[in-house]
Amino acid sequence: MAMMRLRREDPRVVGSFRIHRRLGAGGMGVVYLGSDRRGQRVALKVIRPDLAEDQEFRSRFAREVSAARRIRGGCTARLVAADLDADRPWFATQYVPGPSLHDKVGEEGPLAASRVAAVGAALAEGLVAVHEAGVVHRDLKPSNILLSPKGPRIIDFGIAWSTGASTLTHVGTAVGSPGFLAPEQVRGIAVTPASDVFSLGATLAYAATGDSPFGQGSSEVMLYRVVHEDPQLRGTPDALAPLIQACLAKDPADRPTTLQLSLRLKEIAVREARGTGAPAPQAAPRATERRTEALAPPPRPSGSHSAPPARAAAPERPEPSEARGAANPSSRGGTPQRRPRREPPRTTPAARPHTARTPAPRKGEPGSRPPARPRRPSYDRMLRQRLIVFVIVTVLVTLGIAAAQGCQGPV
Repeated sequence: MAMMRLRREDPRVVGSFRIHRRLGAGGMGVVYLGSDRRGQRVALKVIRPDLAEDQEFRSRFAREVSAARRIRGGCTARLVAADLDADRPWFATQYVPGPSLHDKVGEEGPLAASRVAAVGAALAEGLVAVHEAGVVHRDLKPSNILLSPKGPRIIDFGIAWSTGASTLTHVGTAVGSPGFLAPEQVRGIAVTPASDVFSLGATLAYAATGDSPFGQGSSEVMLYRVVHEDPQLRGTPDALAPLIQACLAKDPADRPTTLQLSLRLKEIAVREARGTGAPAPQAAPRATERRTEALAPPPRPSGSHSAPPARAAAPERPEPSEARGAANPSSRGGTPQRRPRREPPRTTPAARPHTARTPAPRKGEPGSRPPARPRRPSYDRMLRQRLIVFVIVTVLVTLGIAAAQGCQGPV
């Protein structure tokens, strides 16, 4: 949000807040950046002097502020303080850092389908809390949505009046932006939560395409298109087009509720995120599998090295048989027969490959013998510590008894 220096006519202190910068000006008043004694930053809006003299506006302003205090939701700027009886009424909301949706799209272009769905789901969820508090925004548009690091935030709750501003129009008692105003607001019919659904649909269309679904033009032309013409959704992602079309229905009864809209947009956001982000997590495990396969061959050559001793053992087997054949003709050759019996390398070659394989798991998985050795000294240390504690306790007890007896002696 752009900040400007204070002008001469701007106040320096409002209530308990110190004014630092100008954040903007609208049909209702001027918005300032302020802070309290604790350093908490707020967006403080001061009503215009001419509106402050209108008692009807003051009563309406008081109703809106009291309703805003009941809103409980993470998608709205929390109301911090307000003074309805001041010469120029004002109210302060939590300052939300970050650009507006209008500026974000204007500078970087349309958002991706998954991002549009995620932002729309958060906004719809925030509108659920707003409507439960009995408040209808009546002026939801891209410039009233701030993209903070913690998620989108809705500001300026339906209390703006216009007097000749080109981006605002005054039809009966309805106020709003022509390209995002619901048809019933243009006709002067009482607004309902469905009016905010229409404005949210137009806002999502702007986020996805970079333009209003009713194009550009004068206020009269835009209002006529909103009431009589169908929205233009060219360039809207296929996943979002049917839902946005339903939000922009002329009849409020044909539009989805904010709860239905929130659930549907969450599904679309998850689906679109999976479609764009699925290949990346699949490629990672494949790379790890290749790495494990590359690390797996080392034990295989060890097995291949263990095979030759088995082959070498095979020729050793006929050697004792030949010795036995040579021992049969001579009776004195019995002693050489016992030596090959003692040698039998059949068990030793089998044991050797096992010993060759065991060192590898010992490094990764410690065997039972190595950890048993460090446990013995730790056990001895425990015994020593216990003995020392026991000796100290006994000494202290004896000293205490002696002291007690010494105190009782003179008495």
